[in-house]
Amino acid sequence: MNAIKIFLLILILFTITDILFAQTTPNIVIILADDLGYGSVGVYGAHQDVVRTPHIDRLAEEGRLFTNAYTPSSVCSPTRYGLLTGRYDWRTDMEYGVCGPKSPLHIQMDRQTLASLLKKAGYNTAAIGKWHLGYQEEKTDYYKPLSPGPLDLGFDYHWGIPTNHGDIVGAWVENDHVFGMVAKMDDLPPEQRQPENNWQGSKMLGIPAPYRTDSMEMSVITRKAVEWICDQSTDKPFFLYFPQSAIHSPHITSPVFEGTSGGGAYGDFIQELDFSVGEILKALDDCGFSENTLVLFTSDNGGHPAGGDEAIAAGLKINGDLRGTKLTIWEGGFKVPYIVRWPWQIPSGTSCDEMISLVDTYASLSALIGAELPDKKTAAEDSYNVLPAWLDQKFESPLRENMVLTSFEGITALRKGNWKYVEGHVPDPDPNWLFGPRLEEVNEMLFNLSEDPGEQHNVLNDYPEITREMKSLLSRIRTQGYSRNIE
Repeated sequence: MNAIKIFLLILILFTITDILFAQTTPNIVIILADDLGYGSVGVYGAHQDVVRTPHIDRLAEEGRLFTNAYTPSSVCSPTRYGLLTGRYDWRTDMEYGVCGPKSPLHIQMDRQTLASLLKKAGYNTAAIGKWHLGYQEEKTDYYKPLSPGPLDLGFDYHWGIPTNHGDIVGAWVENDHVFGMVAKMDDLPPEQRQPENNWQGSKMLGIPAPYRTDSMEMSVITRKAVEWICDQSTDKPFFLYFPQSAIHSPHITSPVFEGTSGGGAYGDFIQELDFSVGEILKALDDCGFSENTLVLFTSDNGGHPAGGDEAIAAGLKINGDLRGTKLTIWEGGFKVPYIVRWPWQIPSGTSCDEMISLVDTYASLSALIGAELPDKKTAAEDSYNVLPAWLDQKFESPLRENMVLTSFEGITALRKGNWKYVEGHVPDPDPNWLFGPRLEEVNEMLFNLSEDPGEQHNVLNDYPEITREMKSLLSRIRTQGYSRNIE
């Protein structure tokens, strides 16, 4: 074989490799809504007279809708930790609660994340939106470089809301610094200066940087995400982690969305969230990425009714028919909308009732890109590969045999099949949030969710063997340090 033929053969092999890589290594976009309940989207039962979510509904029409998807926690920071690391947050030093405005970086520097996994596989990576996992090593000082932070965990670019919509930080973070910071507040135009207090009356930090106006927050992060997507090329895959600030309180929308729903400000904010999802889908379409992009849409925990009185009165079942809300140990705090779309790979217009957790994202994406999963004792300790359920492939059910759930106060529950065991123990002996009806959560309970999805009948005393089995399994999950393929 002469040199020309050898050269042509090598060229053909490289071309085939490039084609196969493009076909099997999709771009990945994860859209994480904030406090969006199971019943707050059209395809999950929300009536269009109250809220309309055509873009999220479109994802379901073109992808696969899951009806049994859960967050590992009923509050935000622990879920975000679990999503990015594949590990339950209660294994860290934050046994309960959330990160505060000055909390240090919650993810350890040596811990593998979705971003580091995908960056190692050749992806461009970005985290745009609500971070809520802290910055720096001890206590966040916004006047110094915000490192370690997302850039040290595998993200190439970061545009962030430090904690929450309407927080006391009131500034944007870009990469490892506060965006637009000046020497003193008087150096800013009056319209860019922070108010003295936030929407709750809490004193702002007074950072001399352009004020992150609550009403324009969603518009800004959406524009940033769209711009970043369209700056990518087909030569290299990309991963966008896009945690939204909607629909966390305060329900302050961009003026163009005010009064657009039948559910007051709460419903308006859901519709602004849906519009943002639509802008991401449009960017993928316009920039030529849709055909080879996997989009995962979900929420960080169940919905919270505070501020939603008008929407509820209009008929919105924020968490569907589930008991409980954000913060609680009940199903309404954990069960969330969950939709995956990948054209030509995921069958459109289908649904699946397989039990999965947001913690499973790590193992599933690892399988998707053909990466070897780390040892279960060192990384992604609680992450199961649910890719077969995403792709509607044949698999032995269940893919995930058990699942640990924790409330805001650190009350723990264990799901195994249709059984849910609630331990009822509170790590903090004097939790501020547990009063009135919520005191019922501080009880040892057992529910058969197939017969009692509303968690109305505690059958702990009726099934002592199952109770013992659940308690033993929960103990092993804790002491072994992992739950993935637990022996």
